[in-house]
Amino acid sequence: MSPIDAATARSLIEANPDVLVVDVRTPAEFGSAHIDGAINLPLDQVDAHLRRVVADAGGRLLLICQSGNRAERARTALSDAGLSDVAVLDGGMNAWIAAGAPVNRGRARWTLERQVRLAAGSIVLTSIVASLWIPAAVLVAALAGAGLTLAALTDTCAMGLLLARLPYNRAAGVDVEAALARLRGSRTSG
Repeated sequence: MSPIDAATARSLIEANPDVLVVDVRTPAEFGSAHIDGAINLPLDQVDAHLRRVVADAGGRLLLICQSGNRAERARTALSDAGLSDVAVLDGGMNAWIAAGAPVNRGRARWTLERQVRLAAGSIVLTSIVASLWIPAAVLVAALAGAGLTLAALTDTCAMGLLLARLPYNRAAGVDVEAALARLRGSRTSG
């Protein structure tokens, strides 16, 4: 299924209460702003519990992340595993908020994308400054640039995956069992 825009997603949620909104961002991102009633199941947990998600999901799933990339990766994995009624919010929470749709706000935290930009920029800047004393340090900047290029070409981000595991991004925690139970519960109630 192709991505849907924020207005279509909002109409879908309002018209069909059985639509499960699954937010695949980190718990910290989810805690800062999320759609009312959304289930937080971070992308790494979707991957780790793929068979259970496919077996337990009842009804249509609407996947959401910050910009749409992680949600699309989750959709691909779920579709490849046999779950067909899955949509992705095109533009993610960025598009949802820009459209003026309702959001539950919590403590503001940096998005994973912003953290990646900070980490990559800091690595490049530090290695360039260090190369004034240690010329070989410029290779670290080149490695960071190569990693960012590879991330763009493959639409994956190893740095983002590593940053998602930091305590800061897990501060709010996620109860995977409760999230999976909500998926399972929707199947039995529908």
